Amino acid sequence: MWRDVLPNAWESILSRIRSFQYSQKNAVLVPVAAVGVGGMLACWLMSRRKIKSIEMGDGWWGSGEKPLKGKEDESIRPFKIETSDEEIEDLHRRLDQARYAPPLEGAAFNYGFNSDYLQKVVAYWRNKFDWRKQVEILNKYPHFHTTIEGIDIHFIHVKPSYVPHGKAVQPLLMVHGWPGSFYEFYKIIPLLTDPAKYGLDSGDVVFEVICPSIPGYGFSEAPHQQGFDTLATARIFHKLMKRLGFKEYYVQGGDWGSRVTTNMSQMLPQAVKGLHLNLVFINVRGLKKVIQVMLGAYVPWLVGFTREDVRRMYPFMQKNVFDILRESGYLHIQATKPDTAGCGLNDSPVGLAAYILEKFSTWTDKSFLRKDDGGLESKYSLDDLLTNVMIYWVTASIVPSMRYYKENFARDPGLIADSRAGVYVPTAIAAFPQEIAHTPQVWAKNTYKNIVRFSYMPRGGHFAAFEEPKLLAQDIIHFVRRVEQL
Repeated sequence: MWRDVLPNAWESILSRIRSFQYSQKNAVLVPVAAVGVGGMLACWLMSRRKIKSIEMGDGWWGSGEKPLKGKEDESIRPFKIETSDEEIEDLHRRLDQARYAPPLEGAAFNYGFNSDYLQKVVAYWRNKFDWRKQVEILNKYPHFHTTIEGIDIHFIHVKPSYVPHGKAVQPLLMVHGWPGSFYEFYKIIPLLTDPAKYGLDSGDVVFEVICPSIPGYGFSEAPHQQGFDTLATARIFHKLMKRLGFKEYYVQGGDWGSRVTTNMSQMLPQAVKGLHLNLVFINVRGLKKVIQVMLGAYVPWLVGFTREDVRRMYPFMQKNVFDILRESGYLHIQATKPDTAGCGLNDSPVGLAAYILEKFSTWTDKSFLRKDDGGLESKYSLDDLLTNVMIYWVTASIVPSMRYYKENFARDPGLIADSRAGVYVPTAIAAFPQEIAHTPQVWAKNTYKNIVRFSYMPRGGHFAAFEEPKLLAQDIIHFVRRVEQL
C-alpha cells in the first residue's frame, strides 16, 4: 500500500512546488520561516560552541537601585548567633497547636514523612531539644558577616589551632546545598583543621576552612532582586575569598555547592587550586550516552564503565528514571512557584520539619523509604537534624532558599555559559553509593577535563559531610596532597 501511495504523494507535492504562485501571505511566511529556522540553527550552534572560562561580571542584589556613588563597606564583622525567650516561646506555641493527618496503614515513608513518627519528633523538639545549648554549639566556631554586592554574607572561618613545622596551611572553601546549611560541616571541620588529632593521615597538609551560607540561606541576607543563581553565588564567594586575603584556594561542594564550586572553577581557574565534589551535575542527553546505557550493562568495558558503575547504575530505568521522579517532586514546585508552598512552610515549624527531614531520610539511603521512622536516627541525632531545621526557622529562610531553584532553572541550560565551559582545574570526585544518581567517570570527564582522583566511597549518601565526615575528610586530604605534588 505505502509503495503505491508515497510515489503518488511525492509527485503531487513536486507538481505543486513547480506551479507554486506566491501570494502576499506566502511572501511573508517564507522569509519568517527562514528566519525562524536560521535562528534555531544559530542557537544550536551557540550551545555547541565550547568556551574556556566564563565571565565573572558583577551584580547588585541589595534593595532598590545600586548607589551611584560611594564604595561598598568591605569590613569583615564578627557575628554571633543569638536567641531569646520570645523566639523559643513562639516556637513552642506553634508546636503545641500542630494538627496531624493519620498515615495510611503500612505506608512507612512511601507517601512522604510518616505523621506517626513526626509526632514523636515534634514531642522531642518541644520537650527535650535545647535550642540555647545548640546555639552555644553553633557559636563554637567564629562567625562573620561582610557586605558583597549589596547583601550581607554570613560565613564561618576556622583556622588550625596549631601548625607543626613544615606543614602548609591550605585554604578550603566548603559550600552547602539544600536543604542543608553551614552546620553540615561542623563535624568535618576539626578533621581538616587538626587531622593528626583524629588519626587521619594528612602528610604535610592542614586546612583553614571557610564555610559561607549561600545568600538566602541561614544567616546570609536573601537577594532582593530577581535572577540570583549559582553564577552570582560563585562570583560573590570569589570576592569573599579575595577579601579574606586569599589568592589561591581549594573549593569543595555537594548539591548546590557542587554547582557553585564548579562555576567558581570555570570563572577564575587561576584562583582555584583544586575542586573536590561529592555530587556531579551533568547533561545526560545525546546519542553517545544512549548507546553507552544500552551496552553498558552487558559490555561495560566497551563504553568506559567499570563494574562498580554498572552495580550503581542498573537497572537503569529504575535507578535513573523512576527513583529520580519519586525524589524530585519538590524540585518542580521550587523551580516554578516556590513562594506558594513556601508560605505554609515559613508559618509552620512542623510542616517545615517534615519537608526538610524527609530529604534526610531517602537521600541518605533509598531503602529508608520502607522504614516507619525513615531511618533518620540510624545516621543522625535528632539534635543535629533539628538544629539544621532551626537554622531555616529562626532566619525565615525557607522561601528564599526555595527560590534558588527557580533562579537556576529559569533559562535553557544549554544556552547558559557554564554549560559550554569545561573545568580544567585539578578535580576530585567522591562518589557515594547512596547518592540520588551515580555519574561514571567517563561521563564526568566530558565536563571535568582534569580528574586526578575518582573514588568509589564505601558507604554514605547525599549529605556526605554530615553522614560520613571522616571518609570525606580523608578523600579531600588525599586529593590535596596529590595536587600539591603535581
